Amino acid sequence: MKTKNLTCINCPLGCALTVEMNGEAVLRVTGNTCRRGEIYARKEVTAPVRMVTSTVRVSGGTLPVLSVKTKEAVPKEKISACVRALKDIQIAAPVRTGDVVLENAAGTGVDLVATKNVDAVPGGSRQDV
Repeated sequence: MKTKNLTCINCPLGCALTVEMNGEAVLRVTGNTCRRGEIYARKEVTAPVRMVTSTVRVSGGTLPVLSVKTKEAVPKEKISACVRALKDIQIAAPVRTGDVVLENAAGTGVDLVATKNVDAVPGGSRQDV
């Protein structure tokens, strides 16, 4: 039997969690003050997921780059592949918050979306760097 210690990130309490495991099976979670802490701990030690945030280039926009994020958390082992998939993307302005920038990022089934608005340059295109 092995134990893993975690800090819960579901609320500001930051409970100190202890997960007891037998191989890959979770036997018990302690230290949580709510059910969400137990759910988080079980998921974190068996199938951890994370949100991915990054930027992509914008052509013809009032800003040279656009912040993006995954619509949902993706498996932790797919983070690097998601970021690599963004490397060569350049999106044309205008862009609105929530617009899909990349569908099914790295085969995760999760889209990457814009997190802000970028307007097109009025009367022409700005010189991209």
